[in-house]
Amino acid sequence: MAAEGCEEMSGNGELEDSSAMEMSEVAEAPLTGTEEMSEKNGTATEVPEAPVCAEPDSVSTHLAAEDVDKGLPADFERLWTAANDNPQDFTSWTDLLQYCEQEGNITASRRALESFLVRYPLCYGYWKKFADIERRAGYNDRAEQVCVQGLQVIPLSVDLWIHYINLLLGTLDMNLPESPPRIRSVFEDAVRAAGLDFHSDRLWDLYVEWEKEQGNMRNATAVLDRVLKVPTQLYNTHYDKFKEHLNNNEPKEILSPEEYEELRASCRQSQKADCAEQTQEEKQETPPGEEKPTTPEGLDTEELKQKIREKVSLQREKVYQENEDEVRKRWHYEDAIKRPYFHVKPLDHLQLQAWHSYLDWEIAELNKDTNQSSQEAQQSSTEESEPTAQPQEPLEEVTGHRDDHRIRVLFERCLIACALYEEFWTRYTRYLESHNVEEARAVFKRACEIHLTRRPNICMQWATFEERHGNLSEARRVLETIEETVPGLAVVRLRRVALERRAGQLERSEALLQEAVAGSKEKPTLHAFYSIKLARLLLKLGRNPSKARTVLQEALEISPNNDKLHINLLEVEVSGDTWASDEVVQECVTRALAAPLTPQTKILLSQRGLQFAEDYSNSIQSVLSLYEGHQKLLQDLGGTKRGAENGEEDAEKLGKGDEDAAVAVSAEASQTMPQVPITTPPPPVTDMSGQAAYGGYSSWYQQPQYGNYGYHNTWNYNQGYYPTS
Repeated sequence: MAAEGCEEMSGNGELEDSSAMEMSEVAEAPLTGTEEMSEKNGTATEVPEAPVCAEPDSVSTHLAAEDVDKGLPADFERLWTAANDNPQDFTSWTDLLQYCEQEGNITASRRALESFLVRYPLCYGYWKKFADIERRAGYNDRAEQVCVQGLQVIPLSVDLWIHYINLLLGTLDMNLPESPPRIRSVFEDAVRAAGLDFHSDRLWDLYVEWEKEQGNMRNATAVLDRVLKVPTQLYNTHYDKFKEHLNNNEPKEILSPEEYEELRASCRQSQKADCAEQTQEEKQETPPGEEKPTTPEGLDTEELKQKIREKVSLQREKVYQENEDEVRKRWHYEDAIKRPYFHVKPLDHLQLQAWHSYLDWEIAELNKDTNQSSQEAQQSSTEESEPTAQPQEPLEEVTGHRDDHRIRVLFERCLIACALYEEFWTRYTRYLESHNVEEARAVFKRACEIHLTRRPNICMQWATFEERHGNLSEARRVLETIEETVPGLAVVRLRRVALERRAGQLERSEALLQEAVAGSKEKPTLHAFYSIKLARLLLKLGRNPSKARTVLQEALEISPNNDKLHINLLEVEVSGDTWASDEVVQECVTRALAAPLTPQTKILLSQRGLQFAEDYSNSIQSVLSLYEGHQKLLQDLGGTKRGAENGEEDAEKLGKGDEDAAVAVSAEASQTMPQVPITTPPPPVTDMSGQAAYGGYSSWYQQPQYGNYGYHNTWNYNQGYYPTS
């Protein structure tokens, strides 16, 4: 039965004092009332159906249409506004709920609880509180509907199941013929959903006791038989209760007819054999004419009943020992989990690792058992195979499908305690995807639409999942939703652009980037970032260098000192037709050198222009002019660094073996060098005539390391680009 105590709740919903609880029971966070949060929260055995509600008003739409409007308390609007203005502030919500509880206003409580449970549906204690408020106000149907809605979200909550069952027991007329079947049906739903939870003992005990109260001893035995196979925290108490149940009742009343007749026949056969020997001995001692009275054939002697009990006990002892082994395997992992319920407070690293370790072990156990079953089946089929044998069935049918139900239960338990950690949602979806795509989709939906609505990474993973399975419309919707929820994320906009590009919709990709460019003019860095992306799309895929040039030139009007814009504009120019690009390239370089750029960037751009002239210019005079200009730029901007750039370190300093000096030289060089390694032309070694200078450039140009100037690395495609405002 659901225990009721006098616990005091803290402002964030956690229990501050729970002396009435046992050590093995943990209270879930919420509530400021008199309900005991004694059972550890659980999760679903199956993927839960639709979320409790997608909009704040959906709870009330499920409830009855009638309402009691007593007006709102004086401070309600103030607390309501504070909670809704910052819905991520859990304390604001608990302050509002506590105030509504103190005022005893059912209208205010309904409004607050409905909105709160949309955002924090895993706080099972508030579902209990909501149901109690409706029940005390006389709305039993509403109270029942609230419990049903809560169980749709957290079907593994043992405490909420018990609360729901107690509500039905207190409101249904058990004299009606339809009431007991309904209660039994709810019990079956409860043990099917939460019966595998390690802390589900109270639910099983309640089921057994209710069946006994109804006089259904056979049903009570069946429930005890089921729980004897479930590894729970109090597994040994269930075995003790079974033995007590067996000894206090007639075997015929508690065993199924099939099992009872089988055991009875076996025991009578054994008894007859023993009696035959005993009778043979007694005949020799009995006087002639006297016969020992016999027991009627249809009656069971006490001796026979005891033999039946011994056989039943022996059978259950074996089951109990096997279950004890399973409990022993899991005890360490269960003991490491300190907070199995949901709360907004972060978990420490050890708790997160405990869940990962538990999941690793459970999955490994499944794989180990599956491999052993497969090997045994193959060995058996090999030994029994004959040339005339019928074709073998598939291996899955021979060995039977290994149920992964327990793994799913553990994942669902984990996703209650770790609901705010996307790593566990991602792991669960990866596991389910190989088994059932629809179940994986349902988990993504729960994560992104209820618990992690403002986390772009998990939402983008959902979009990738949908795209991988050919559902482009859903992938678009997911990305659009997260962009509306958290506007301004460049990574989401680029993911939308890439999705349309892979779908062959280049016009949509271009439109999305143009929209981003137009909407980011107030943020120069972000505007330049989007402009570069748009220009590359137009150049590489649209084959429209003219339009790409226009985009970059317009961006330079807003950000004239952005080195990436200059570098990418130069790439647009050098990628054009060589016969028409010479003057345009040099004009681009000249404009960049006049801009307020860093010396390293100016040297890089000048070097790139010189390379283009060397490769494609028709005039030697043009090449020599650019070379002299590049040399002058090096003298003006990088003359003090040429020795380090050309690898001409002080041989005398390094030759002394002074490690400190070598480190100092290396550090100085790394600070003065640009981010991308650049090799600059060496100084002329002969008379500074045009031919000698150009010869020096030619020798430098042929050096192998020239190819490492790293121009393309300035795109930073291997790095995360997170533009700032």
